[in-house]
Amino acid sequence: MSSIADPVAGTSRSDAKAAAAAPAIALPVAGERELRLDLFRGMALWLIFIDHLPANILTWFTIRNYGFSDATEIFIFISGYTAAFVYGRAMLEAGFVVATARIMRRVWQIYVAHVFLFTIFLAEISYVATRFENPLYSEEMGIMDFLKQPDVTIVQALLLRFRPVNMDVLPLYIVLMLFLPVILWLMKWRADVALALSVLLYALTWHFDWYLTAYPSGFWIFNPFCWQLLFVFGAWCALGGAARMSRILSSPVTMWICIAYLLAAFFVTLTWHIPQLSFLMPKRIEQWMYPITKTDLDVLRFAHFLALAALTVRFLPKDWSGLKSPWLRPLILCGQHSLEIFCLGIFLAFAGHFVLAEVGGGALTHALVSLAGILIMWGVAWVISWYKHSADKGASKTKIAGGNADMAGGSA
Repeated sequence: MSSIADPVAGTSRSDAKAAAAAPAIALPVAGERELRLDLFRGMALWLIFIDHLPANILTWFTIRNYGFSDATEIFIFISGYTAAFVYGRAMLEAGFVVATARIMRRVWQIYVAHVFLFTIFLAEISYVATRFENPLYSEEMGIMDFLKQPDVTIVQALLLRFRPVNMDVLPLYIVLMLFLPVILWLMKWRADVALALSVLLYALTWHFDWYLTAYPSGFWIFNPFCWQLLFVFGAWCALGGAARMSRILSSPVTMWICIAYLLAAFFVTLTWHIPQLSFLMPKRIEQWMYPITKTDLDVLRFAHFLALAALTVRFLPKDWSGLKSPWLRPLILCGQHSLEIFCLGIFLAFAGHFVLAEVGGGALTHALVSLAGILIMWGVAWVISWYKHSADKGASKTKIAGGNADMAGGSA
């Protein structure tokens, strides 16, 4: 896999001719795993879990408190990157039809996981609300409509229009993966044109206020017409765009621009947590900046993620020895099985919410619940990894050449 931070050497005339004759997208290197992606995908899963819990000490360690973006941007970008890495090779080697078939198989796996999670999540919430005679759980988690009209609600859930609280990411991922064959086909033709069309769709969505409706009212929490930009950008980076940007990313000017922007975002978010500092924000800037919407992936959020990504690839090289450290192994393991761990994290988040609501306690109890959830996620990821590499010895023989669904966030 080509690294975003790979240095760019001087280009000779012969190199230029070779580049002109090369395909529109670069063929990824097979058999090489990018541990940085697994690391940050695992980190995103932990952060999402912590952010879904009631506010506690660990909440202050999540990135949403120190800038405009949060773990969702990390997850969607890496999803686009890894999906393009896996299925882009299939598109180049086996053609559009075969690659599309493999992608649709993956979409079905994610859809089944979403339906399974929806069922278990509803059962968990309904049991707790009934057992402890507290209907507020049903109201807080957004399942009151299911309890009133279960037949209609289930159909709407199967259509991805009804979702309880915290179950918005997988439907977005499903929709984005559905359009991955078209995205890869466009990138095979002209990668930069594909990215430009993505930017155009993003701009038109903001101009015409396009969105997908939800049931029973409202709209999707993550607007796919906007969030596709981050997904497509990740795919573009995986298929040669990152290598072409490496000279820009290695520039000191880029580094200082990113640092300045991150510092500015930090001071803005500081005024959210410390109202006494709000006088430092000029009213004209507030009127221009707010609201920084997450639903439509505000450009300030996108820019904040780009700044974080640019500094990360600059100061965290692909061959960093720390990636082999046992201290980072739990994060990497969770990132390598992100679909399963994400679903588990949603289940654990409500369990933690229930425990904290019923038991109460101070900061120590909140921290223990958060750490317990993280340890469970790590333990399940370890079991899945052990099973794949030790118990299921025939799995490696059944892998389809040219694509590993683990790279795209789950088991094949």
